Amino acid sequence: MNYIHLLKSDLRFIEGMRACINCGTCTAICPAAQYYDYDPRAITEIVQRKDEAEIENILKSNLIWYCGECLSCKTRCPRENVPAYIIQALKKVSIETGLFIESEKGRQQLAIIRTIGKHILENGYCVYLDNINTEMFPEQGPVWDWIKENIALISKQIGLNYKGDGSGSLRKIPEESIKEINVIFEVTGGKSFFDLIEEKSKEYANQNNLSFEKGEIDSYFNIIYNGQ
Repeated sequence: MNYIHLLKSDLRFIEGMRACINCGTCTAICPAAQYYDYDPRAITEIVQRKDEAEIENILKSNLIWYCGECLSCKTRCPRENVPAYIIQALKKVSIETGLFIESEKGRQQLAIIRTIGKHILENGYCVYLDNINTEMFPEQGPVWDWIKENIALISKQIGLNYKGDGSGSLRKIPEESIKEINVIFEVTGGKSFFDLIEEKSKEYANQNNLSFEKGEIDSYFNIIYNGQ
């Protein structure tokens, strides 16, 4: 597998990799590096060496999934590199080749498409109020349950437009717009990526004798969602 060739076919990689001098500024500014054993400078250096075996190890590891793509690195690099763009290209190749399934964080991409991805395609919001519950998101706390129960009243008091027509926060997204969002995902390849993640996840689940269904109730989803 020629990973460098795959990376060079991604415009983000072309824009992100200019002339890295390994100064470490990107790592110093990186929020993820404060919490994980994560070094965007080291990843950029490995990619620069064009060592296929090293790149494959990265594609199989948790490392690329630690990046939150905040682009803090872009604002500080003295040579105008964008390590986050390089990471985005690596993530794409990891999914395309199915290597994402080799790491815990890679496997958790299934949880992302079944929650955030589903919210976007069905409701037009990446985080949709009605689908956020304290069973899956306990960090929201009991106040969240109260908010959900009383959202219709609260929205009027603070000027929201919960499920209403027209403009305003929490408004209902018109069906025409939902269809357009789905078309965008289809044309840009987003849906094919979703399907590939589902396919490879199912293969992995079957190999490990775990139930796998399209939803958020099967044992495989619960295991990856809870980081087991």
